[in-house]
Amino acid sequence: MGVPELRWESSVFHDPNGGSVLLWPYLPCVRMPVKMRPRVWDGLALLSSADELVSLKEEEEQDKSSPGIHMESALASGTTLGMLVRDLSELDLEGPSIPDPERIRLLRHAENSRGGMPIYAIEPGIDDPEWADWQSRWADEQVRFRNLLATLGRSRRWSRVRKEAIAKVSHSKLASPDLGAASTVCAAWWTEESMCLTTELIVERDSRFSSRIRGALSNLRDSGGDWDEGGPTLLVPVQQALVPSLENSLIACESVETLEMER
Repeated sequence: MGVPELRWESSVFHDPNGGSVLLWPYLPCVRMPVKMRPRVWDGLALLSSADELVSLKEEEEQDKSSPGIHMESALASGTTLGMLVRDLSELDLEGPSIPDPERIRLLRHAENSRGGMPIYAIEPGIDDPEWADWQSRWADEQVRFRNLLATLGRSRRWSRVRKEAIAKVSHSKLASPDLGAASTVCAAWWTEESMCLTTELIVERDSRFSSRIRGALSNLRDSGGDWDEGGPTLLVPVQQALVPSLENSLIACESVETLEMER
């Protein structure tokens, strides 16, 4: 799995039925610069399940009670999340921090603005039969012998992907050298996290996400807001390395899955 183009600019999908989807690239565990944050949007869709949104808020409260508890846990875990946090800690950034600062910031902003903006959970719940089947097939891939062996070369792969990602980071006047370096770290993390996903699983996941994103926009469009001629804008924060794949899937998507807002 090669490193995709790592862009800082948002990607806009204009839905043929009205309204638009704003795919905003962000880096996990990093608070993005204020000038990079999208300012005009009408609803928020997170690539998480409804249960994960509850967990995100719980993590925020736990971190307030015991500052740094999730960071310390990640560093001691020996997982790819620990490697991500370790490398980000060496850079001059606002972060790293857990829970994910951008997702929790946007979630709280949506809850507290305009009397509560619509929020959508794009990942289906485990009670969804098709999604449960997808999760099961992914789990099967994770335990395959070849993938277990592949974990032995994790550190070398991590370093190799970071070097490969340098040429993939787009130039931006708003991105400092340390933020650019953070982009390569997050690309290495994303590559490791995606290592056990087959092409079939990736296409199936992105297609389902795209269909539900369009469903969320449809629900937002029909929610009775005072939209201009262009219709409402649905903000979807997406980990930077995932943007090109999800963008292509959204352009190709012809189905709209019915989706209700969380609030």
